[in-house]
Amino acid sequence: MKIAIISDIHANLPALKAVLNDIASFKPDQVYCLGDLTDAAPWHNEVIELIQEMEIPAIMGNHDERIAFDHPVHSLSKHCLAEQRARLAAINYTKQNITPANKAFLSTLPATLKIELQGLRILLVHGSPDSNEEYLYEDAEENRLCQLFEKEQVDVIISGHTHLSYLRYLPGSRNQEPKLMINAGSVGRSKENDRKAAYLQLESIAGVSGIQALKPVIRKVAYPVEETILGIRNSPISDFYADFFEKEHAEAKI
Repeated sequence: MKIAIISDIHANLPALKAVLNDIASFKPDQVYCLGDLTDAAPWHNEVIELIQEMEIPAIMGNHDERIAFDHPVHSLSKHCLAEQRARLAAINYTKQNITPANKAFLSTLPATLKIELQGLRILLVHGSPDSNEEYLYEDAEENRLCQLFEKEQVDVIISGHTHLSYLRYLPGSRNQEPKLMINAGSVGRSKENDRKAAYLQLESIAGVSGIQALKPVIRKVAYPVEETILGIRNSPISDFYADFFEKEHAEAKI
């Protein structure tokens, strides 16, 4: 069996289309989305509608939650003043322009999803099992991750939110089998060096047991980023995001 996991599209329709085309060649049995469909680019309605059209089960990212329930926007200390202002403007633009039907759809998204593959229990989250705002980076404390696996009683946790993909195997103990922590990366606003749209391909291997029965691949996909840049510049979305894509795209070519 094969599945694909996408995350953090952030209204970047050109990136999503490129990833879906790539996924089609992988021919998975199911595609899942880890949330954050909105903000940072102008195509929030189109992205939400495409996810629905493709019947892709999705969970609620922190941006989706903020839009669905009109939560206030709080500044994050990790952001510079320019990004704080751009983020506020982008979220407010989405709130003002999302269709009632798409807003209602976001409000129905679950916080997590549990699936099974090759007898392994897999938990899909946006940030962490505890919060869609929590960042689980690759260097997260092992004790913290082990606590999450123990609490959720799963073998694999797959998250997004950080926009940085990774695979991290956790050794077993006398009471636990080895575990696997995966971040699927970001389709629409990657922070990785190559800046390509990232997603996860996960395939089960027949006749193998335990974590080794899973073959995870972080797939990187080039997309027409110039189209995204132009779309942002021709919309009310702050040029901060167009500058981000333009600068990072140029540096990725070097």
